[in-house]
Amino acid sequence: MTKIKMKKKCPLYVWLINLSFIVYHLSFSVACSDDWNDHYDASTADSGTLWQAIEQNGGLTNFARVAKAAGYDLLLDGSQTFTVFAPTDNALSAAQADSLIKAYQKQAAAGIRNSDNTVVRQFLQNHIALFRHPVSSLTADSITMMNSKYALLTDKQLAGTSLKTTNALYNNGLLFTLDRQLDYFPNVFEYLGHDAELDSVYKFLNSYSVYEFNDAKSVPGEIVDGMTIYLDSVSELRNAVLSTYGLINSEDSTYWMLCPTNSEWSRLVAEYEPYFNYPNAVNKRDSMVYANTRMAIISGGFFSRTVNTDEAFADSAVSTQAPSAAARQRLEDDYPYYTYYKPFEPGGVFYGTEDIKCSNGHVRKARQWNVSKYDTFAQTVKVEGENILYQDTIINAVDPLIVREVTTDNPFYGQVSGNSFVEVAPDPATAQVTVSYRIPNVLSGMGYDIYGVFVPSTAYDPLDTSDIDKPNIMRVTLYYSDQNGKEAQRRFNNNITNDPAKVDTVLLVSDFSFPTCSYGLSEEKAKIAIRSNVSSKQTATNSLTFRIDCLIIKPHQLSEQ
Repeated sequence: MTKIKMKKKCPLYVWLINLSFIVYHLSFSVACSDDWNDHYDASTADSGTLWQAIEQNGGLTNFARVAKAAGYDLLLDGSQTFTVFAPTDNALSAAQADSLIKAYQKQAAAGIRNSDNTVVRQFLQNHIALFRHPVSSLTADSITMMNSKYALLTDKQLAGTSLKTTNALYNNGLLFTLDRQLDYFPNVFEYLGHDAELDSVYKFLNSYSVYEFNDAKSVPGEIVDGMTIYLDSVSELRNAVLSTYGLINSEDSTYWMLCPTNSEWSRLVAEYEPYFNYPNAVNKRDSMVYANTRMAIISGGFFSRTVNTDEAFADSAVSTQAPSAAARQRLEDDYPYYTYYKPFEPGGVFYGTEDIKCSNGHVRKARQWNVSKYDTFAQTVKVEGENILYQDTIINAVDPLIVREVTTDNPFYGQVSGNSFVEVAPDPATAQVTVSYRIPNVLSGMGYDIYGVFVPSTAYDPLDTSDIDKPNIMRVTLYYSDQNGKEAQRRFNNNITNDPAKVDTVLLVSDFSFPTCSYGLSEEKAKIAIRSNVSSKQTATNSLTFRIDCLIIKPHQLSEQ
């Protein structure tokens, strides 16, 4: 056969492996030389390339047709080194080859990249590995196929499939033949796209998949008008959601994913969407409603097996979004969000789910969703009284508010959040004071109980007993955005009192639902104002000064538990 040398743009995968090829052979010559020399010396290589061998082999005609249709004839005719495990015509029929070619062409016509084409990834790359992988009686190696799948190679089998012929050496690699096709084993992310009952989740997750140009891996050419012209540009798939919650698309990671079926997904979307009713004026409001509703469903369903061993799973399932014990201690919040106890027992998150094994973990298909919103996104919000970032309005009080610390020798040490609080003192001394706080991350349509935690004067100065028997009298007003983004308010005609001799958690508002959501917004519209409601006639028995440790905004259902 006469070869004609032509200048042509090499495929992406050709350029990517040049450096790896060199590094591989440096190590291969040391680690595998003895094994290799048992079979070959330099003179034993058959002339020609892998593609020439495949094309000329009368028993591989169907494999050759599929490879050529996808452009892999160029790859296997080049200088890079591969090991090809080609199914014979007995293992791959002409009708099967026709079906694969038709599927490839249909996807190519739809603009699907070669790297995402299922025929390339699930068939061709599933039968080809980078570099040479000779076998001997001592071989028992895990090799990586071109699609990043791992397969166990011995002298007799690859991934449980018998090797019909082995170790045929050509200029650019090795050719093996198989008596049947290799099974394609999808990873967790791929499986979601294959299962018709789970494609709602897959479509949502995959909508965040984008290709990003990687100049470090691309092959630069000439510089024209100050711009580099790349001979081959490399783009890599990125998915911001998977990078945040769990790399279920990576063969090098091991995850479980709890996933609702389409019918459960639809039910949950309908249930959760009212919690994310943003005001109409919010930028990209509709997109935020759509995305946050669905994130609320999937966010607690990723489980790294590094954290969740079999033994650990028996007691609790800790999702990737669960805060660490150290983080919970910093936040002074002991509630185990995104951690699910007794997951396999009745009512547990894995109870009744179908288990599907994948190449990098498991999918747990849930036809009934047992994850409580109160264990995931419907969380208690806590605002520290001394946190100036959330202080909004201060009226008739010393401004800035006086921050007090609880010392280690004080009996109240450890009872006050962060061991600090603010003192809201009247200025002038007879004024009725008002202080308001912004409340972040409230959901719409979620009933909230709002508590104030109040501190006695002796928590700062044990000798200051002037207010020890003078309870406060307070009135509360809530502010929030209406649907059009205008501020609305609701005043509660209540005279709330506290016990001035202890750290007292007082219910300020019960089961209030904000009409709009501020979840994830940088500007909080929800506010609570606390006003001293002590009249001039009551100052002898009640104090105008109150001391705030924190405000707790808790979903009403959690308060009832």
